[in-house]
Amino acid sequence: MRDDPLFWVLAVVMLSVVGILLFGIGSFAKGGEFNKKYANKAMRWRIGAQFVAVVLILLFVWIRGE
Repeated sequence: MRDDPLFWVLAVVMLSVVGILLFGIGSFAKGGEFNKKYANKAMRWRIGAQFVAVVLILLFVWIRGE
């Protein structure tokens, strides 16, 4: 599985989701003007990244499930 390029793309996308989530949580914790400016953007990016991750997971399972 480690030789599969789709696996590595999927791993990078999932780590991106975690990074965006941590950025969003950090902006909530910081609060104030920073939170008002970036909180919604960060959560929109997280939802988009999660969508891509789920699609890639399904694609990976479908292709490798043969």
